[in-house]
Amino acid sequence: MDNTEERAPERDLPYDVFAKACPSRRTLEHVTGRWGGLTLGALYEGSLRFNELRRRVDGVSEKMLSQTLQALERDGLVHREARPTNPPRVDYELTALGREVTERLLTLIHCVESSMDDVLAARRRYDERQPGVTA
Repeated sequence: MDNTEERAPERDLPYDVFAKACPSRRTLEHVTGRWGGLTLGALYEGSLRFNELRRRVDGVSEKMLSQTLQALERDGLVHREARPTNPPRVDYELTALGREVTERLLTLIHCVESSMDDVLAARRRYDERQPGVTA
């Protein structure tokens, strides 16, 4: 029996992130990538202008933040509002779908943050077993 037959009951879903050509895979990359996840998490706190968001997501370049916001906007997770003021003002906020996805993402973020003592201890144990390897 191959994997297709084993997974047949799950095939009721119209999309399968494990399939190479599935469009959900690209959205998952946008959400779980370093800058996507941090950008969504920052926007969960409320609407932010570009430079406010850049300061909040410490370490992201202007170019990467711009690309990340465009991808998240295209996926329907972020809303961009350009206001006709002088100078122009652009605000970013989560859409309803973006809030739902980010709530789930924040659960993962909080789990990782609260487990860091265990993670750091595991890293130390691993590194001690790997002579000559430094991370």
